[in-house]
Amino acid sequence: MRAVTVPVPGGPSALVVSEVPEPVAGPHEVVIDVAAAGVNRADVSQREGHYPSPDGAPAWPGLEVSGTVVSVGSEVTGASLGDYVLALLSGGGYADRVAVDEGLLLPYAKGLDLVEAAGLPEALATVWSNVFMSAGLQPGETLLVHGGSSGVGSIAIQLAAALGSTVYATAGSAEKTAFCEQLGAARGIDYKQEDFVEVVHELTDGRGVDVVLDLVGGDYLARDVEAVAPGGRVMVIATQGGTSATIDVGRLMAKRARIWGTTLRARPLEERRAIMAEVREHVWPLVAAGTVRPVLDSVYPLEFAATAHKRMESGQHLGKIVLAVR
Repeated sequence: MRAVTVPVPGGPSALVVSEVPEPVAGPHEVVIDVAAAGVNRADVSQREGHYPSPDGAPAWPGLEVSGTVVSVGSEVTGASLGDYVLALLSGGGYADRVAVDEGLLLPYAKGLDLVEAAGLPEALATVWSNVFMSAGLQPGETLLVHGGSSGVGSIAIQLAAALGSTVYATAGSAEKTAFCEQLGAARGIDYKQEDFVEVVHELTDGRGVDVVLDLVGGDYLARDVEAVAPGGRVMVIATQGGTSATIDVGRLMAKRARIWGTTLRARPLEERRAIMAEVREHVWPLVAAGTVRPVLDSVYPLEFAATAHKRMESGQHLGKIVLAVR
């Protein structure tokens, strides 16, 4: 079968369509004939050689797919041949087929386009596990999302707003801040023109926000500490702004605030299963009802994965970038 591999790490041209062995379903796994695969910032890091697949996962990129179940392991109880499904992966999604544990599946929701749905599993799992399971965002609290126009950001805005929180979102242009507000953000903040700390303090009468979802890292972390409210929580899930930061520990202590850093793909299987179980219970009904929806920026054929990565790296995208496999 085809897969987009990375024989030698590098720029987008490092992505090469290769022939690889077909996956075989383990006892608790299904094999999915992939319709589409979501493109994520982590895929770019993997292509560059900074974020390899964890042990046991395929070596090529791809953290989420949609498609059809074509093989079922001997112990599988929750999926059948021919089912349309979505799946969270530790790698290997840029391919014709992929094997995945049945606990990492989401059912197909009527009315969803199967290609655009490929952009949901990673974003839903990331937002739910960080903003709600770890940070414990509650109705009536406030959330600041950095990178609000990204795939993860677009889901965070919709989900938090749907569950009763006030959302503010940073983005890098007037078009992008308007996009965030259309998704449900009470205020989009153009970080190129405005200081998000000052804006947040104005919007909250000086209190700050209860939760920050930080997709930037680096020097944003010190400013997150200034923007967060007493008892607030800062969830750091990416390092686009760098891997090092200096913060005012005294301010953090005075606010009794917390900073948590997380990743998703390398967590133990049982943790990922637990996250997806909560997504199915708490989030999927909102997707099925159309309250939370995938926001699609662009679709490229699998063979044009390099072009998709260039689009991702340009920073011009609004929402998810997807590779169509079938």
